[in-house]
Amino acid sequence: MKAVTSYDQLDKLGRVRLSQNFYMRDFLFSEIAAWHAGSTVDGTFLQLRNVPDRPDVAIETGKQLCNLLLEPLQATFGRINIRSGYRSPAVNAFGNSKGLNCGSNESNFGAHIWDYPDAARKELGAMACIIVPWQHDRLRAHPWTEMAWWIHDHLPYSTLQFFASGAFNIGWQVTPQRVIRSTVAPQKLTAPDMPNHGGLHTSEYPGYPELRSPA
Repeated sequence: MKAVTSYDQLDKLGRVRLSQNFYMRDFLFSEIAAWHAGSTVDGTFLQLRNVPDRPDVAIETGKQLCNLLLEPLQATFGRINIRSGYRSPAVNAFGNSKGLNCGSNESNFGAHIWDYPDAARKELGAMACIIVPWQHDRLRAHPWTEMAWWIHDHLPYSTLQFFASGAFNIGWQVTPQRVIRSTVAPQKLTAPDMPNHGGLHTSEYPGYPELRSPA
């Protein structure tokens, strides 16, 4: 698919089906772009469009994220909510500069910026920030680590980052890093160099369902 330069092309991009239940349009909405587009910065009209520079790359990485991670989560726990998906470099850079919960572009290449490889490993990836309502409803009585360990044991994630709100980032990369972090303690739950990384952790998520395959 060519670079998006018209509304018709954007409409076509949004209709691309990434997996059984997810379409590209599900990941293109940006509250930053929706609120700040059309404003002025230092007298300059601001145009923010949350559209990939390289649609074909974004589609392919998005398919991996959806098929390998989001579809199994939704099949097992019920409908998931997407808080933030794809971010264009322009939108992400603006969000970072204004303190709107966006890391630098360099830290988001191969993550929320799906169509550029990550700066360190030069690998492609895709990330979404999601809420799993089934888990979110349990958070008052159960720690966030339960979902983290369940995903660790069942899905080929690359990185997870959990937030106090109950949302979490889940990312796919060509070569998974298998690292889990959080903004609340413990801030680093596991990584390949930690002794708790290997084996199964079934006792850490009592009452969780078995992994279900998408229908």
